[in-house]
Amino acid sequence: MTTQARGARAPAPRRMAIAALALIAALPTSAAAQAEWPGHPIRIVVGFGAGGGTDIAARIIAQPLSEILGATVVVENRVGAGGTTAANAVATAPKDGYTALMMSNAHVIAPVIYKSVPYDSVNDFEMISMVGTAGLIVVTHPDFPAKNLKELIDILKASPGKYNYASPGVGTTQHFAAELMNQMAGVQMTHIPFRGTPAALAALSGKQVDVVVELIQPVLGQVQSGSLRPIAVTSPERFPSVPEVPTFAESGLPGYDVTSWYGLALPAGTPQPIARKMTDALRQALARESIAQQIRTAGALPKSSTPQELKEHVAREIKRWSEVRDKAGIAQQ
Repeated sequence: MTTQARGARAPAPRRMAIAALALIAALPTSAAAQAEWPGHPIRIVVGFGAGGGTDIAARIIAQPLSEILGATVVVENRVGAGGTTAANAVATAPKDGYTALMMSNAHVIAPVIYKSVPYDSVNDFEMISMVGTAGLIVVTHPDFPAKNLKELIDILKASPGKYNYASPGVGTTQHFAAELMNQMAGVQMTHIPFRGTPAALAALSGKQVDVVVELIQPVLGQVQSGSLRPIAVTSPERFPSVPEVPTFAESGLPGYDVTSWYGLALPAGTPQPIARKMTDALRQALARESIAQQIRTAGALPKSSTPQELKEHVAREIKRWSEVRDKAGIAQQ
């Protein structure tokens, strides 16, 4: 039997085996992590307190996502700076699929109302899918003389600056929705900001303000009881919970469309296999009638999308509200 000379090359089969082992050893650990994902709990970060629309949307989808993905999905509230604290936490989180952001209109309003935010609202996030949409509604006190949108616009045009509207704060969706109404209808309502929706609605009930544009769910009980008068919904179609209330288009102001929305995103750079798994899981969750019904009960409509559609929506909304801000002269903070 002969021995192989020192320095001689190993036989071809052996060289191939050694090369294969070396290739496996050289594979990035992230490849194995992607194959095993999810291997531990996933966090959905919400930039607002428990019980709000964004929080409710996150909690509704957390349970079915846990079942579909086979890993616990928890909701974490990180309140602060109009949702930017939570968004920044996700934008700078590890790109491993274990930290997601439940976005809402606040995600596109933040770069419009703040002079600077520490992240790019479009490009620092791996968009997953829309979750749902929610309409807003224009309401007045029952004693206010206008009974529909046409009458309201006629009254506002007859006395520019005489009437006002309340919002839950500067830079909120409600604030911008009312300013867009001002611009498209050619009227001049004065903005009176309050600290939150309950205070704004209390002022309307007390006749301290004339008009409020608000999400449907917080005013639904008062509309149904007759303590507030509905004028029009801001969505392009009538909303199921108030089917008798016409849209702006039906009321003579076509093109007006303001819809609140919720969407899920991961940090930009998250491996595509993980992002695709999350997108597929969310689509399956939203397809469940029990989940869709929970979203409807919360005052929204279930809606899924492709990641690209959500990305385009975010970019389009930032551009749109920037134009409304500039035209209305809303100062950045």
